[in-house]
Amino acid sequence: MRDHFQAGRFSVEVLYLDNHLLGLVKPPNLPVQRDASGDPDLLTCAKEYVARKFHKPGDVYLGLVHRLDRPVGGVMVLARTSKAAARLSQAFARHTLDKRYLAVVQGYQGGEMALQDFLCKDPRTGMVRVVSPDTPGGKEARLISRPLAARRGLTLIQVELQTGRAHQIRVQQAHAGFPLWGDARYGGGKPGQQIALWAHRLVLEHPVAHQALALEVSPPGGGIWDLFKDAWEEIHES
Repeated sequence: MRDHFQAGRFSVEVLYLDNHLLGLVKPPNLPVQRDASGDPDLLTCAKEYVARKFHKPGDVYLGLVHRLDRPVGGVMVLARTSKAAARLSQAFARHTLDKRYLAVVQGYQGGEMALQDFLCKDPRTGMVRVVSPDTPGGKEARLISRPLAARRGLTLIQVELQTGRAHQIRVQQAHAGFPLWGDARYGGGKPGQQIALWAHRLVLEHPVAHQALALEVSPPGGGIWDLFKDAWEEIHES
């Protein structure tokens, strides 16, 4: 049975733990780190979990090497040493690992799409938009999205990220005509809807052992995910 720890009202599942890494499942709507809301955050609560588990006094080190948007859940990894943090940060920056997401989009996406855009984030609003390549501050964003199943005017897709930009999947899919279901910012999501985006697979090279480490978890039950439960379960088992 896997270990868990509390982060406010959320239960966080631990997928992997050794002297260098902590792999876990971020619940949707839990912020990754402390923000203006003052709500409990994943990083702080993960440090408290490690301190309790290993009876460590004082402040525990955990390096944040990547992020998920607050409404998005799924696999994350934190570094337990500065050496691991440096090597993992480099891997994320160079995109030398495998990051895959599941998402439900509006409309019937009939085939694989390789999306390449330039994105720019407005520092005042936090909104990201697609811009021309010569726009100051624009950054290249690339992903591949593959349809897995289509039902009731919606499509379950698997997304392979080739870059790591803020709100990348949400903005690029919306720009391509297939906004994410429940996305209030970019997809016209309605109050009470939970964005259908889940980080389900992360494969990386262990920063010290230099062996492949695969972390994978299925989306939570309930909501729009249940419409495609058989499809994403097949992906998880394959």
